[in-house]
Amino acid sequence: MKKFVFLIVLAGLCAGGYYGWNRWRKASEAAAVPARATTATAELRDISFSVNAAGEIDPAEQVSVRPEINGKVDQLPVDLGDHIKKGALLFKLDDKELQQQRASSVTDIEKAKLNLDKAERDYKRAQQMLAEKLISQETYDDTKTAYDLAKNALESAQRALAILDEHLAYTQVRAPFDCTVLTRPVSIGQAVSGSDGFNGGTEVLTIADLNAMIINAQVNQADVPRLKVGETVQVSVEAVPGLSATGVVERISPQAIIKNNIKGYPARIVLKNVDPRVRPGMTANVKIPVASVGNVTAVPLSAVFTEKNSDTGEMERFVYVQQGDTLEKRNVKVGVSDYFYAEIQEGLKAGDVVSLELPKDELEKKAKQLASQKKSGGEAGAPAGKMAAPASGTTTNRSRASAPSGSASDSAPKVRSPVASAAASSSTATH
Repeated sequence: MKKFVFLIVLAGLCAGGYYGWNRWRKASEAAAVPARATTATAELRDISFSVNAAGEIDPAEQVSVRPEINGKVDQLPVDLGDHIKKGALLFKLDDKELQQQRASSVTDIEKAKLNLDKAERDYKRAQQMLAEKLISQETYDDTKTAYDLAKNALESAQRALAILDEHLAYTQVRAPFDCTVLTRPVSIGQAVSGSDGFNGGTEVLTIADLNAMIINAQVNQADVPRLKVGETVQVSVEAVPGLSATGVVERISPQAIIKNNIKGYPARIVLKNVDPRVRPGMTANVKIPVASVGNVTAVPLSAVFTEKNSDTGEMERFVYVQQGDTLEKRNVKVGVSDYFYAEIQEGLKAGDVVSLELPKDELEKKAKQLASQKKSGGEAGAPAGKMAAPASGTTTNRSRASAPSGSASDSAPKVRSPVASAAASSSTATH
């Protein structure tokens, strides 16, 4: 019996010790976590707002090389990655059959010339004899017809020779500009079809000028109004770490497209001074500067609040400045902002301490307004899930930093006070 009691007491001591140790551990971990800052100091800093876009690098000039006529590849002196000078031979088709046809056509022309000479002599003689009434009109007409047919035969043979010469010229395809071979899907001896045949002909090579590259970027519809043709942009290439290049916005599509379920506007950006390590198909990140200022008074975005004035109906921006133990509400004029800081053009100076949250009395006031609205809405028989408009007709929200006009961002941290959370649910106090 004593042993049983001893075991019970021992188990109780162990459980109590574990409980105490667990509470001490949690308290230590909570103390180790730094508290979130509730104030910030206005300071002088540089602010730059830019639009980011991603796109794929492509050659500005890319050509699919296809033969003009049917034939069999006889020479193919280039391979993948070869750098070709303008005018260099890309490939040549077997022209033996065309050469034989040309030789036969030349013979036909010589024969047609002889026939024409004989027909011309007969025709001139018939003219003289008809004048002396030595032959009939019918005989003269037959002689003239033979002469005309001989001329037509010569012209037809000459046209056939010209077509053969043109086809022979098509058997040799040369580079139209300095280029690099990107693809070569055929081999020597393979039969190919001409571009006027089935499916537009057989692709023998794909060539491109890799000294002139472009970026086909997809720009968000909200950022398109801020872009300008001819604007210089900064470019970074994911596949080449540390590479920084510049580009120029060449054109922006007037029509939006949907890519990866995101609506945007295609923009063509021309790369300047292309690095030889950059290749087609690489992904590029484009940074397009919109607005920037230097050495200006700035505060974190979470310190700037926006509220609609119930009297004027206009939106006002303000901060809460720390004055001893109190917070003073002060209207400010916001300039350029990025995703973290906002320029304060009027209302603050460097060194002023501002609050990152609404004051406690403001939170309590808005919570009471919310409770009053819910109560009045319930008494009026309002449907469940709906909420009456604030009695004051004002709303307080964090302003966004998506525009260079200086508006602050709504990405600032949320107020964690339970009262603030209640007020935020009614859209009267959010960060």
